[in-house]
Amino acid sequence: MSEAVDELFLFGEEKMEKAVNQLKREFTTIRTGRANPAILDRVLVDYYGAPTPLRQMSQVTVQDGTNLVISPYDKSVLKEIEKAIIKADLGVAPNSDGICIRLSFPPLTEERRKEIVKDVKRIGEESKVAVRNARRDMTDDLKKLEKSENLPEDVVKDNQDEIQKLTDKYTSLIDNLVSEKEKEVLTV
Repeated sequence: MSEAVDELFLFGEEKMEKAVNQLKREFTTIRTGRANPAILDRVLVDYYGAPTPLRQMSQVTVQDGTNLVISPYDKSVLKEIEKAIIKADLGVAPNSDGICIRLSFPPLTEERRKEIVKDVKRIGEESKVAVRNARRDMTDDLKKLEKSENLPEDVVKDNQDEIQKLTDKYTSLIDNLVSEKEKEVLTV
C-alpha cells in the first residue's frame, strides 16, 4: 500500500473513532433511573456573565443512588445554578436549602423508559450515519488516488473491502453500545 492509502485509512478510522466516542459521551448524559453526575455535564451556569459548566464550579456527589447533591464553591451563585438546572430540562426539579442543591431522581415510568430507548436508538443511528459518511469519504478519496497514482484495480478493490470491514467493525461496536444502554435504561 502506498503512503497516501495508509493516510486515508488513518484519517477514516479516526473519524469513525470520533463518532463512537461522541456516542459514549451522549450516553453518559441520558437518564437511566439512577443518579449520575454526568447528567449535569451539559448544564451551563451564568457565572458573572460567562456560561460556565456546573461541574467546574461545584462539587457533585451521589447520595443513596437516587439523589445528587450539588455543593457550589461560591454559595452566592445558588440561584443561578437553580435557574441553569431548570433551563437544562433534566426532568428533575432542584431543591435548595441555602447551602446546597439536591436533585431527586424518581424512578422512571415504563412509558418514560420507552421514550428514552427511542432516543438511545436515534443517537445510535446518528453515530452510524457519521461512520457511513467516513466510509463514503474514504471511498471517494480512494477513487481519487486510483486516478492520481494509477493504482491497480485489484489493489483498489482490496482497499474497498478493507474500508467496508472497518465500517462493519465500528457499526457493530455502535450496535453493542446501543443495546447495552437499552438494557441499562429498561432495567428497573
